[in-house]
Amino acid sequence: MKIISEEIQIDTRGEGDMVDITDHLTEILSRTGLKNGQLTTFVPGSTAALTTIEYEPGLKKDFPSALERLVPHNIPYEHDKTWHDGNGHSHVRASIVGPSLTIPFSNGRLILGTWQQVVLVEMDIHSRSRRLFIQIIGE
Repeated sequence: MKIISEEIQIDTRGEGDMVDITDHLTEILSRTGLKNGQLTTFVPGSTAALTTIEYEPGLKKDFPSALERLVPHNIPYEHDKTWHDGNGHSHVRASIVGPSLTIPFSNGRLILGTWQQVVLVEMDIHSRSRRLFIQIIGE
């Protein structure tokens, strides 16, 4: 069993930006030569998240709209009272979606559905340069 760790940097355009990272993960896995195991990716910080989605124009609009309905930006947040930075909703949204994702792989390929991509979702109100840590365990 081997454990391989990698890091990539992804720049985002701010709140609601979704960046498809599937090709990055596929390329990293390919370089390892591993055939079977699990790939975990993690984004440090409390205002970004990782998930899977069908990365198409409709859902790229629907997902942020759903988050807005679930966690509106224009209501009071205690975080904003403390820090006065206006991103209390960003922290809550990122916590709900989560900072990590584990994907199994077999025969050297990530096991994803036909229309399923891995995305980094920026929840913060500003553009960011995000570091993603990828750890692959397999043989």
